[in-house]
Amino acid sequence: MSTHTPPGKTPVTREERKVLIGTLAGTTIEWYDFFIYAQAATLVLAPLFIEPMVSENPGLGTLVSLATIGISFLFRPLGAVVAGRYGDRLGRKKMLVLTLLLMGVSTVAIGLLPTYASIGVAAPVLLILFRVVQGFSAGGEWGGAALMAVEHAPVHKRGLFGAYPQIGVPCGLILATGILLLITNLTTPEQFMAWGWRVPFLLSIVLIVIGYLIRRSVEESPVFAELLQRRRESSAPLRELFRHDARMVILTALVFVSTNAAGYLVIAYFIGYGTTALGFDQVPVLASIVIASAVWLPTTLGGGALSDRIGRVRTFQIGLGLTFVWLIPMFFLMDRGGIVTFCLVICLMNVGLGMSYGPLTALFAELFPARVRYSGVSIGYALGAVLGGAFAPLISEILVQRTGTGISIAVYMMVLTAISFVAVTMVGETRGNDLGVDADDSPTAQRAPA
Repeated sequence: MSTHTPPGKTPVTREERKVLIGTLAGTTIEWYDFFIYAQAATLVLAPLFIEPMVSENPGLGTLVSLATIGISFLFRPLGAVVAGRYGDRLGRKKMLVLTLLLMGVSTVAIGLLPTYASIGVAAPVLLILFRVVQGFSAGGEWGGAALMAVEHAPVHKRGLFGAYPQIGVPCGLILATGILLLITNLTTPEQFMAWGWRVPFLLSIVLIVIGYLIRRSVEESPVFAELLQRRRESSAPLRELFRHDARMVILTALVFVSTNAAGYLVIAYFIGYGTTALGFDQVPVLASIVIASAVWLPTTLGGGALSDRIGRVRTFQIGLGLTFVWLIPMFFLMDRGGIVTFCLVICLMNVGLGMSYGPLTALFAELFPARVRYSGVSIGYALGAVLGGAFAPLISEILVQRTGTGISIAVYMMVLTAISFVAVTMVGETRGNDLGVDADDSPTAQRAPA
């Protein structure tokens, strides 16, 4: 069933505004926590926690530290399964509050963790353990935030509303990189290595309190409230999901592969690439990431809004196409230019990245029936993250070490982009699909596209 509401200047209600603020604030804080680790991994965590074990080979220490970024992704599907199961049974809001608190506790714990010099091998073991908890939390976070935004949205504004939890990623990245940049400027290199790196992790305490208060004030999703009212929540949503919608879960994962991998080049890899491979100073490299993230933010909102006009699939295809054609020129210029070129080419890549990232939330939500929607979008998103961004920084570093050029990364990313383009084309247009409980009476595949 398709539902069309003519676009108009419908004012945003007070409750809708609270939802937008709540999902944006929560995802910003959640991703700040997740990204602080990713950025600190190569700058400080490797020498303090990992390289003492591989002191004869510092390059191996860098690879292992990048691998710890990917390890957390392996637990994101588990977080998605758990949060999806209970989010489809107990509500989106409860899972959002729980994942926020879980992420905050693990982030603060990393900031308090003794180094290898103090407690030996227990230090990297605990570091990886807390990173796993972060991955578990991130796996359950996105689906709840996505559905809270999209299920509250007017049908003709789902793409725009769904872009708000998405811009939590560049906002979290700006916040994480900005604080890291500030601490770097306020401390000497010795002070930063001794204690300065802990400050961004410990600041999570303040952010979590703010996010908790905001999220507690948001009403439950109206679609889930309708499920409860009709007593139609499934006793085994995961079983139903994989029985009826397994193909769609796989397709959503493949749709997300390229966008997630490109995002984690910006989030976690380019800082180390700029400072190590290209020899730039740490401060201008961090500033470049902040500037590039500022470009990512409006293009994500623009991508979501555009998808309300021309469709999710077409907007996604435009974003992937822009990314594909820019990859080889980007690394060619990056490897040969200065810090200004480094910043500019990442900014241009983030235009295509934002265009494909913006409509993702609405696209995924419109693919699954209400009773398994949290599970479907969360698991598809988490699997796509495992296949895409989980080891993209590690694979990129291996490619550069073996080939000596960033062009090899471009080729790798072009393959992922082609896979996502084919997958999103196979999904078919979803704009206007009915998100209500009544739509559950028909299999996903039988709901007519807009």
